[in-house]
Amino acid sequence: MATVRIPPILRAEAGGQRELALQGATVRELLEELVATYPGLRQRVFDGAELPQFLNVFVDGDDIRLGDGLDSALAPNATVILLPAVAGGTAAAPRSLR
Repeated sequence: MATVRIPPILRAEAGGQRELALQGATVRELLEELVATYPGLRQRVFDGAELPQFLNVFVDGDDIRLGDGLDSALAPNATVILLPAVAGGTAAAPRSLR
């Protein structure tokens, strides 16, 4: 079973879980099991059949978008980290752009 690490921002939809042990031969299969177990995560983890732009997924430290994406194969003891992108800043333009 692979370990999925759930970030704090998604834990409410995952029943408060920090980590889950799930089955899946690919990242897609693993995430499908995740959202089948916690349906409230579906709209946060998938945009249609793909990942939303703001969600980064790493398998054993590697960004899946740089490889086979959701079709990336998983080793049985893989660690999958879900990492939503964070944006911030102010509405005012920096002085250099004024």
